Amino acid sequence: MEFRHLGRSGLIISEIAYGNWLTHGSQVEEDAAAACIRAALDAGITTFDTADVYAETRAEAVLGRALKGERREGLEILTKVYWPTGPGRNDRGLGRKHVMESIEGSLRRLQTDYVDVYQAHRFDTSTPLEETMEAFADVVRSGKALYIGVSEWTAEQIRAGHALARELRVPFISSQPQYSALWRVIEAEVVPTCEELGIGQIVWSPIAQGVLTGKYLPGAEPPAGSRATDSKGGANFVARWLRPDVLEAVQLLRPLAEQAGLSLAQLAVAWVLQNRNVSAAIIGASRPEQVAENVKAAGVTLDEGLLKAIDEILAPVAETDPARTAENAPKSRP
Repeated sequence: MEFRHLGRSGLIISEIAYGNWLTHGSQVEEDAAAACIRAALDAGITTFDTADVYAETRAEAVLGRALKGERREGLEILTKVYWPTGPGRNDRGLGRKHVMESIEGSLRRLQTDYVDVYQAHRFDTSTPLEETMEAFADVVRSGKALYIGVSEWTAEQIRAGHALARELRVPFISSQPQYSALWRVIEAEVVPTCEELGIGQIVWSPIAQGVLTGKYLPGAEPPAGSRATDSKGGANFVARWLRPDVLEAVQLLRPLAEQAGLSLAQLAVAWVLQNRNVSAAIIGASRPEQVAENVKAAGVTLDEGLLKAIDEILAPVAETDPARTAENAPKSRP
């Protein structure tokens, strides 16, 4: 495993992080989830990402039980707040009430006294940004989080939040966007802004919901047990990539991966790690062997010729419009 600073902060994280969205507490049983976490630990992963909303709060609890007994100082645990975790009008968003109550629930489920990074899971258009940042500042000052971050905020929102964080003297160090060789919308605006402000990217879906593994073949039914067959939500997220043009382009990457001595999944994870603003790539797994395969992308350097060839193949199908971040954001509190 290789390690990187998270932005310009003093926090060092594993460049492959383990995340449990769409798996723990829903798609796989707890014993399988625990086996994947053990595989991550055995591979040298120290950074674990989750959120209160994953599997209706069950994912945090699964992670907490699996990490119990590990040396807390040797781990970096990240979680998030925003999406609904209950039926009430204030069981959602980034208002002070929900933020302060949610951190308590997350710590209880994770069985820890603090999280390393507490992240705003989306931007809350229904709450003044000043209220949100003051609440996050109080979470940090209480010792319940060491740093703060955001997920899927636009460059403009990140800049505004960072300015308030500086005024409040709170370390705002991370952004967690979707990023892969197929989804490159952060490159034009979010990445330059974060480089300027000293914020690092912890990116999710580096293998595009499994599409960049090459397991989905043009004209063929999705493999049994794959995310595309998951009726609990996974199929909805991967559907947009199951177009013939995308799947055909991915298959053209296979000889490039072989040339680099990598699987397609390893190539995809290594690709996002070539971006100097990326501090870590989050991988998920339903089987321990998936963890063992994907961590081999750590420390890999792809040469310029290979990167150019990948870009040429995927350019016709890759999404690059920076406006997509705002388009995909909630327009009002859910």
